[in-house]
Amino acid sequence: MVLAHGRVALVTGSSRGLGAVIARRLARDGFAVAVNGPPGDEQVTAVSSAICDDGGIAEGFRADVTDERQVAGLAAAITDSLGPVDVLVLNATGPQPEGAVTEVTWADHLAQLDFFVKSPVLLGRAVLPGMQARHYGRIVHVDSEVASQPPPGRSAYAAAKSAQVGLSRAWARELAPSGITVNTVAPGFIPVERHAGVPDDVKAAYLATVPAGRMGTPGDIAHAVSFLASEGAGFITGQRILIDGGRSLGS
Repeated sequence: MVLAHGRVALVTGSSRGLGAVIARRLARDGFAVAVNGPPGDEQVTAVSSAICDDGGIAEGFRADVTDERQVAGLAAAITDSLGPVDVLVLNATGPQPEGAVTEVTWADHLAQLDFFVKSPVLLGRAVLPGMQARHYGRIVHVDSEVASQPPPGRSAYAAAKSAQVGLSRAWARELAPSGITVNTVAPGFIPVERHAGVPDDVKAAYLATVPAGRMGTPGDIAHAVSFLASEGAGFITGQRILIDGGRSLGS
């Protein structure tokens, strides 16, 4: 592979699922990719090795992206090994339990906010000074259709995702003069590993609300992230792209 630009992309939570697909896509685009997963996650090595086997450039970095000290170490390790981060894809997530509003505790809310607000803030503090110095950067948040179409039982997740959208828009306004774009992609229901146990009738009911007539794929999301991470997307910032096959249009 011939690297088109020599830029470095960090995809958080990229040891599996949607994050791994995004990492592989960015590697094909010519980025050197920092694959991330939590400490002890052996899939980090598997994904980075697969990218290298395909002719790309990647290295695995294990760090808890909700821990300030580990985030600082992550940014330093990536810079030392691959170079400074030019593209930051905020994809990491944790457990997403369901519960009635009367059962959801403040601790449940904080657990969601750790991934969708605290983690972006920590990572931003670690990589934004370098982006500002280079007058270049691409930040892509992965949020969810749930932020605008919250189903029953997902109040903590929906609230945290809505906060993430607000954070990204605030960043977009503030960072635009520094040549840094900040956007979000909002997937609809995308079958990945964590959805393996979803009953077929639930999937069918969801599909009935999608005008495009098919389920989305991780590749659909990766394609949008690829565009927003590209040189050509430099005049697009503060935007939220819903990737749901038209479901948000209603019946």
